[in-house]
Amino acid sequence: MIDLHTHTIWSDGELVPAEHIRRAMVSGYKAIAITDHADISNIDLLCQEVVKFATTMNKLQTDIIVLPGVEITHVLPEEIQDLVKYARGHGIQIVAVHGETIMEPVRFGTNMAAIQAKVDFLAHPGFISEEEVELAVQNNVCLEITARKGHSLTNGYVAKLGLKYHAKMIINTDTHTHNDFISGEMAEKVLLGAGIEQSLLKNIFQNSEDLVKSKVLR
Repeated sequence: MIDLHTHTIWSDGELVPAEHIRRAMVSGYKAIAITDHADISNIDLLCQEVVKFATTMNKLQTDIIVLPGVEITHVLPEEIQDLVKYARGHGIQIVAVHGETIMEPVRFGTNMAAIQAKVDFLAHPGFISEEEVELAVQNNVCLEITARKGHSLTNGYVAKLGLKYHAKMIINTDTHTHNDFISGEMAEKVLLGAGIEQSLLKNIFQNSEDLVKSKVLR
């Protein structure tokens, strides 16, 4: 299992980073990104701390790859480009944006701004438009299929458009507590539940592997 969307006590998660990683390892994860919520108020701190932590973890053990990330969250669409650039310039390997989920009052235009900024993936994009999906394909932005309760309500819609336009999709958990980590088998069930055929599941998992490799091998 590769999970590129998880949260610790650096934002609204429940676990300190060390326990977070330990529980992911025990759950059989091969790679994980810590992507705590970021805006202009805390992106400095997150960049410093998560990069330092991930670097230390990757030096101390080899059972799991830890990638430093951020999830830019509830900011003005016009802020996104600069925040993405800042994060990438300060060692962040996985940059996501908190998409227009139907569960929260995310500003309209967030999905488009994130895709234009060429984030690594757009988290729980809700009722993303066909135009936005087409641009995601052009900009090599992955669309997230999520195991997170609530956000997952539009998985089927996202998968339908993703398949129609051959967009890259990935499966993440949006983990906030130890009970949110899932097995590869459960990830398959989430994808099947979203309407993705069994024969295509390997491609979804490969997208996550390719994204990790593109960061680690730089």
